Amino acid sequence: MDNPLLQAISRPMTHTDADLLIVGGGLNGPCLALACAQAGLTSIVLDSLPESDRAETGFDGRAYALALASVRMLDALGLWDGLADHAQPIFEIKASDGRAGEGAAPFFLHFDHAEIEEGPMGHMCEDRYLRRALLDAMAVSERVTHRPGSRVLSQDINGFATVTLESGKTLRGRLLVGADGRKSGVAARAGIKRIGWEYGQTALVCAVDHELPHDGIAHQFFMPGGPLAILPLPGNRSSIVWSEREPRASALMAADDAAFMAALRPAFGDFLGSISLSGQRFSYPLGLSLAQSFVAGKLALVGDAAHGIHPIAGQGLNLGLRDVGALAEVLADAARRGEDFAAEDVLARYQQWRRFDTAGLAVATDTVNRLFSNDNPALRLARDLGMGAVSGLPGLRRRFIREAAGLTGDLPRLMQGRAL
Repeated sequence: MDNPLLQAISRPMTHTDADLLIVGGGLNGPCLALACAQAGLTSIVLDSLPESDRAETGFDGRAYALALASVRMLDALGLWDGLADHAQPIFEIKASDGRAGEGAAPFFLHFDHAEIEEGPMGHMCEDRYLRRALLDAMAVSERVTHRPGSRVLSQDINGFATVTLESGKTLRGRLLVGADGRKSGVAARAGIKRIGWEYGQTALVCAVDHELPHDGIAHQFFMPGGPLAILPLPGNRSSIVWSEREPRASALMAADDAAFMAALRPAFGDFLGSISLSGQRFSYPLGLSLAQSFVAGKLALVGDAAHGIHPIAGQGLNLGLRDVGALAEVLADAARRGEDFAAEDVLARYQQWRRFDTAGLAVATDTVNRLFSNDNPALRLARDLGMGAVSGLPGLRRRFIREAAGLTGDLPRLMQGRAL
């Protein structure tokens, strides 16, 4: 075969646009791209939203509880120095029962960071700062290409991973990663089914200004309709995640700001003085959603695309970042050994690492929500006694504090604060 054209046609096509095609430009997708860049892997992050939506700098009330292990990961990725001044350390966590109109009862569970050596259990960080840090880091990374406004219409796995965008452009990579949320198109197109159920609850999210300082204390009130989390932000301001049953949640969301605050105040109580709404209000339905597989041929899922849990423990983003740390480590180690990092046996290591931890936390949050989202007197007494016992046993309490800080289990290197 002497004809150069025929030789070119007969050779296998090996060109790829990047090592990883990551669908989803929220938080987990960019973090994965930046983590893999440390190991020399290239990524294209496909974000269906325009960059202007991601780069909004005004305060809107959205914030995340970052466990200490997640903070260490952001530090290892070179992001934390730019975030630390905007973050609020969480020094204590207090949980208590509550009833509408009564506020919270005296707390039955108290975690204090002073009982562990590592420092605050975590930090609260606003969405606007975290997203901006990720956008800036992607913009300067030579191994990461961010493509905002890129909606994926189809995908194909045939030796490589190929996606076709709404624009008609086709991209090719060695591995396709779904970081595109609970309704993951990547998972659906791959035929990965999900198990789960709805809770009949909706999370109402906002922020409030208050008269008195919060002292870095996070509160969780277990109300009959669902938990009310009050999470400290910088200054005299707190983030609210209020889970309520339908249809009351819809009515609260449809109400004007004055009526919404009139309903929130008796549930919140007056321990921080008078409160007022700060920023916007958001809502999202609550349910449990687990992908039956986290991997397929040349494909992996991270974050909510793999699992969506109840926000009762504030661990949703932290769970996704553990996925990111684990997948990046598996891929990096495989690449350094000269393996095909997108091979079935390599991806199976990632799934084995993450499935048990994810299933355990899903069961735990599901059980706690069912146990506490009611006003049954017998259950209230039993759970208060049980949580009081946990709070009264130093060894057990310390273990729970370390759990809340994300310091237990088989931690990826990034979550230990170590680079890949």
